[in-house]
Amino acid sequence: MQSTCYPPYPGLRIAVLAALLAASAGCAAQSQSAATPPPPLAADALPPFARSPMPPGLPAPPPPGAEPAPPADAASLAITQGTVARFLINPDGDVDGFTTDDGALVRFPPHMGTQLTSAVRRGDIVEASGRRDEGGGFTAQRIVDTRSGQQVIDEPPMRGAAPLPRAARGEGLSRLSAQGQVAHVTTAPRGEPDGVILADGTVIKLAPPEAQQFATLVRTGAMVSAQGYGTRNQYGTALQATAFGSPGNLTPLYDRAAPKP
Repeated sequence: MQSTCYPPYPGLRIAVLAALLAASAGCAAQSQSAATPPPPLAADALPPFARSPMPPGLPAPPPPGAEPAPPADAASLAITQGTVARFLINPDGDVDGFTTDDGALVRFPPHMGTQLTSAVRRGDIVEASGRRDEGGGFTAQRIVDTRSGQQVIDEPPMRGAAPLPRAARGEGLSRLSAQGQVAHVTTAPRGEPDGVILADGTVIKLAPPEAQQFATLVRTGAMVSAQGYGTRNQYGTALQATAFGSPGNLTPLYDRAAPKP
């Protein structure tokens, strides 16, 4: 007698098979979803901070290859080099400049004078860095002796060193006169003429309004004469003019009753 065998619990096997097929389909769908990136969001769908390339309030970076603009101070600096031919003084007797063998004029603050004459001698080659004023004058802030390497830098006077009162400085001035050919015209910071330097290095200072009255004389090559008060020392002669003009034709600049400058 033959007997036929059937798999036990056919319903259970069908349920297991269906579950396995469903799981395989889910894994395949999940793999396909992971392989395909989601589409990007539209720009107007992004939050405001994500739409801007830089956070608000920060400056945009310069375009590639663009060089930053140099500071204004760096652009205005100038450098000159020459051989010291003669030191110059102001009417108080302080060394505050020099001329070079090629005719250039270099000025600097008088509080640098003592240091400079200790570090530099006539005939030394120096390099000066500083600024040119509106009249073309050169004011040095740093002077280097190219042979010795010694340098003098414009620094404020030491604290506690009170300047000598102007009245006290005037007590040491002498009555002087000068005459000669103008080699340089000096200028104030705004570029207006305020004096002349003669061919022998004598400095004649004038107030800008007075210098403008003598436009034909306050120029290179003119022959001038002056009287005033100032200083004569080992570095030269300088005076503040109280009378100025051409030789033999002096014009008083101040009222005789007024106190001397």
